[in-house]
Amino acid sequence: MGRGATGVDRLSFARLANLPVTSSNLDIVAIGDAIVDVIATTDDAFVDERGLPRGGMQLLTASQADELYAAMGPAREISGGSAANSMAGAAALGLEVAFVGQVADDQLGDIFAHDMVSLGVRFETPPLPAPPPTGRCLILVTPDAQRTMNTCPGASHELTPAALDAELIRSASVTFLEGYLWGPECPRAAMLEAARIARSAGRTVAFTLSESLCIGDRRDGVRGMVEAGTVDILFGNEDEVRHLTGCGDLADCIAQLSQHVATLVITRGASGAVAFENGERVDIAAPRVERIVDTTGAGDLFAAGFLAGRCRGRPLKSCLETGALAAAEIISHFGARPETDLKELAGL
Repeated sequence: MGRGATGVDRLSFARLANLPVTSSNLDIVAIGDAIVDVIATTDDAFVDERGLPRGGMQLLTASQADELYAAMGPAREISGGSAANSMAGAAALGLEVAFVGQVADDQLGDIFAHDMVSLGVRFETPPLPAPPPTGRCLILVTPDAQRTMNTCPGASHELTPAALDAELIRSASVTFLEGYLWGPECPRAAMLEAARIARSAGRTVAFTLSESLCIGDRRDGVRGMVEAGTVDILFGNEDEVRHLTGCGDLADCIAQLSQHVATLVITRGASGAVAFENGERVDIAAPRVERIVDTTGAGDLFAAGFLAGRCRGRPLKSCLETGALAAAEIISHFGARPETDLKELAGL
């Protein structure tokens, strides 16, 4: 039995999903974009001159990514992607975790795989022959610490249900699904199949919303999945839940979504975070951060901290506080990988 998979924890997970309890040896398995982040600092003029979505995200073709990369200043490369960031954080917090995502058989694919394994994340998805190449996200960090993300998904959107290891999913207490991977048909099918496997084994299914859900008809598909009761824990920030529900008031968003998910978690930036579970609303303030350097991965690490608290059987408020501490550590430096001992910081 893996760390964190206590009888109490399994019972709480099963109670959320109203499903039978079985044994597990992983805390979390995540399915998401396998992306290599290319991070560089820049000024506001560079972002404005190129019409980039300042502080937001856009999708690029391979040629567009090549053009932008050539114009960027010095950068550093590290494995990324929203759910991959969360699993790196969860591993740093002492959880037993795995990640499923598609890379190509190329240099960036090797970088991604090496980084994940070296961080203590189980990663065994076989690479595909290129092209398309391994996905990359060109992240431009402006002086106000906002990150503008320019993503070329590449091979990450070639993930199919055939890449799933059903036994791996059944062995994890939580299956964590990434909203950025929702749009393309093949990876969406893979995530839905993973959710089906997880629920049939009495596991919790968590889903994290993303800015990409604003594209096309993706919102309706996610709403349908949520309203069907597929998701037990739903993560999102204020903008994402407002877009998903169409509600302007946060209380209305909570009222609508909490009808369909057992646990709703909403991050609010400098205003902290709020969760709603079993009729109870819990709000927390954001920890004080002396200097905000880069907000890349803040939401990802919040989810990691929250799930770490949940896997350790902590109460809802404590789960929120652990998430907030992990997010605060990440925004104090460049990149979405912890630079301090998160496990010690969170007292896990």
